[in-house]
Amino acid sequence: MAAKTSRTSSSATPDRATQYAKDVVEGRTIAGPHVRNACRRHLKDLQDGHQRGLRYDEADAAKVIRFFETKLQLNGGQFEGRPFLLHPSQAFKIGSIFGWKRADGTRRFRRAYIEEAKGNGKSPTAAGIGLYGMTADGEAGAEIYPVASHRDQAMVLFRDAVKMVKQSPDLAKRLTFSGGEGREYNIAWLKTGSFMRPLSRDAGRTGSGPRPHFGLADEVHELADRAAMEMVERGFKFRRQPLLLMITNSGSDRNSVAWEEHEHAIKVAAGHVDAVTDPTFIGEPIDDTTFSFVCSVDEGDDPLNDPSCWVKANPLLGVTITEEYLAGVVAQAKAMPGKLNGILRLHFCVWTDAETAWMTRATLEPAICQFDPAEHHGKPIWLGLDLSQNRDITALGAVVKTGETGDGKPLFDGWIEAWTPGDTLAARSLRDKLPYAVWQREGHIHAPKGENISFRHVAQTLAEYDRDFDIQLVAYDRYAFRRFEEDVDELGLTVTFVEHPQGGTKKGKPLVAGGEGLWMPGSLRLLEDALLERRLRLKGNPVLISAMMSAVTDSDKWDNHWLAKTRSLNKIDAAVALCMAVGAAAGAEEEGVDLTDFLSQAAMYT
Repeated sequence: MAAKTSRTSSSATPDRATQYAKDVVEGRTIAGPHVRNACRRHLKDLQDGHQRGLRYDEADAAKVIRFFETKLQLNGGQFEGRPFLLHPSQAFKIGSIFGWKRADGTRRFRRAYIEEAKGNGKSPTAAGIGLYGMTADGEAGAEIYPVASHRDQAMVLFRDAVKMVKQSPDLAKRLTFSGGEGREYNIAWLKTGSFMRPLSRDAGRTGSGPRPHFGLADEVHELADRAAMEMVERGFKFRRQPLLLMITNSGSDRNSVAWEEHEHAIKVAAGHVDAVTDPTFIGEPIDDTTFSFVCSVDEGDDPLNDPSCWVKANPLLGVTITEEYLAGVVAQAKAMPGKLNGILRLHFCVWTDAETAWMTRATLEPAICQFDPAEHHGKPIWLGLDLSQNRDITALGAVVKTGETGDGKPLFDGWIEAWTPGDTLAARSLRDKLPYAVWQREGHIHAPKGENISFRHVAQTLAEYDRDFDIQLVAYDRYAFRRFEEDVDELGLTVTFVEHPQGGTKKGKPLVAGGEGLWMPGSLRLLEDALLERRLRLKGNPVLISAMMSAVTDSDKWDNHWLAKTRSLNKIDAAVALCMAVGAAAGAEEEGVDLTDFLSQAAMYT
């Protein structure tokens, strides 16, 4: 049984949740990147959470752990009748969910997302949390609802709870079942008017609907939509400290409820919005109401050939699941390729349709700095223009040459301008899960009024650049360009435009004899080289950083690769525009193009 601890987080012997976090962060316990971030978040909040009105109550965390280990017993196979002794990772989850408090003394976490491989005890843990909420949380009339895509799935978690009650002398004498033996459908504590039952598909269609204290959403990756979870969360308005607990395996559909929650949980743990493609821990508060525990292997891990990484997706390896068992499923994956994706998803927490990110934070961060583009007024400038109309972001990338390296390679400064329709800002913030309003308020993106992007605003910005800089050329993609030309003509601009296709199959027309026309694989290579060789400074802008960190690439068999908008995680228009600008500027440098000849030839294609 866990010893009772003090209510401060600075005791010489930390509570079990904090001990697990320290063991993970200090490398004594192996965990995947998002669990490491969850542990770093816990430790960071112990240090500075009080600034946001948060505190950690070790005594309350220990109380719930004691409930599990003294009141609950496991069932099935080798665990039949054994006390529910918590693994350190389970103590971390339970201690965190119930130990963190807000300034008013209520629980901090109203939502908890837990993603682990199959066989790591998610359902029994959720059932135990439900029983605690019904019997020991001090909530009169507590309604506890297991929720799943199908009633049969919700019954899996409910039956775990039924068996726990029957095995526990303390609970069995207090709680009452409805339904015959083996057909139970309700557990009630009549004294307090509390109960647990699977959420009916018809709940809420008549009457006032459920008033849940806890909702226990099982196998979130199988949910077709949010209807059941939203029904639960709508009922939370009647409770002071409700909880939606979501447990799941990894999924295979990025257009799903599970992927949305997975993505959000990763961002919450890492403390930055680009954590899905780069899980570097930043630690900014994103959502103080959501607890995150997302298991996964690290980038570069090979679970099919390296058993040392298995524990990252299977924290209970050696307890509820054996290396021998996992070796068997790996052998199946190798022998029967048709089983590979399912095995990777269920046993190693690999989202089988997830994309590989183009950019890592370690590559991008050294390039980010703050400078004023005005310091380059009067200098030659190269621009890349990625136009859109009503859904995406229109972006203008800008690059100026600032010098050369010792071996004669050019140095550049780059930045972006971005536009998005002002009238749909809030709706698209929800849809895209990007903080457009914050970006607008802080001056990182323009959001003029209207439901479509006004190309006149873009053309006027281009006119200002023509006044303040020496525009060499504007690389553009053909999409929507003819509409934009009308606004340019109305302003009387005479800048040089050169087509820059965005895909990987077409090149623009060569501008000089023997030269290579602009195209995305060439421009992307030049941008990558400049970043890797630390020859490019980028003005810090979260619109650009998000685009860079969200982008993925397509490629062909000759290893040409280009930025792929349709497969990237978020809007990447700013990265595309920057890439076009760098391609134009660095391409001219690389080929030794004479500026006069270059512009003379370019005029042929304006």
